[in-house]
Amino acid sequence: MNITGTTILTGLLGSPVSHSISPQMHNEAFRLLGLDYAYLAFDIGEAQLKTAVEGLRALGVRGFNLTMPHKTAILPLVDELTPAANLSGACNTVINENGRLIGHTTDGVGFMRSVKAAGHTIIGKQITLLGAGGAAKAICTQAALDGVRKITIFRRNKEQAFAKTVAFANKVSRHTGCQITVCDIADTSLLNQMLKTSALLVNATNAGMEPAPEGCPISHEVILPPQTAVCDIIYNPRTTRLMERARQSGCDTFNGLYMLLYQGAAAFTCWTGREMPVEQIRQKFFS
Repeated sequence: MNITGTTILTGLLGSPVSHSISPQMHNEAFRLLGLDYAYLAFDIGEAQLKTAVEGLRALGVRGFNLTMPHKTAILPLVDELTPAANLSGACNTVINENGRLIGHTTDGVGFMRSVKAAGHTIIGKQITLLGAGGAAKAICTQAALDGVRKITIFRRNKEQAFAKTVAFANKVSRHTGCQITVCDIADTSLLNQMLKTSALLVNATNAGMEPAPEGCPISHEVILPPQTAVCDIIYNPRTTRLMERARQSGCDTFNGLYMLLYQGAAAFTCWTGREMPVEQIRQKFFS
């Protein structure tokens, strides 16, 4: 990489970010296409987000990604949201158009492409989704827009937050026609019932992610049917406790690496107007 006086900056805001392979992925894509861009990762806590965003705006960065815990906290800090980001109530990609910050969501697109890449078809079928954060909302929204028939969201039953998730689910249901319900993740009997008829179980929580890889989003009372595929959007570690349990039950599993690749490719296009050389990036970082 040759940094010049005209190099355009992009990056990632989140905490933690030291595990992210987004810098390698984007910088290699910039190199392959001969683009004078650079991508850096910034470990930014929740209390620092507003200051960081205003600083990046002032510096004229072309754009940036958001990861945990900022995908919903960023919403009041941008000037405009795309329709998908507005519907999902989550944003993972920001474009700086001459000082005007526009919030996009590419997580859902990345997720749906990753499901296809893993060899699964969920259109017209039922899925079960664990979590209700920014990534979960983006996944739910795009899955509903693309034609998934039924989505059951399981989350912790914290009264105010639970009600907000129900309101989100109702909004997406009205917009898409997809049947979306929100349930208490502590209700293992209901979770077991939903899994019996689900084509896919998706973990969109951070349970099991480094630096606490021993975590698992479901209790030992939950039975994973072998006909239900399991996706854990975590990619560090590559195999989570949930995936280990799923494989022991005979389930097909895949992690969040391809979701990362495809959401990154969509963000790359937002910033540069060019298509990321996905196959070359996949072979170098995701094989």
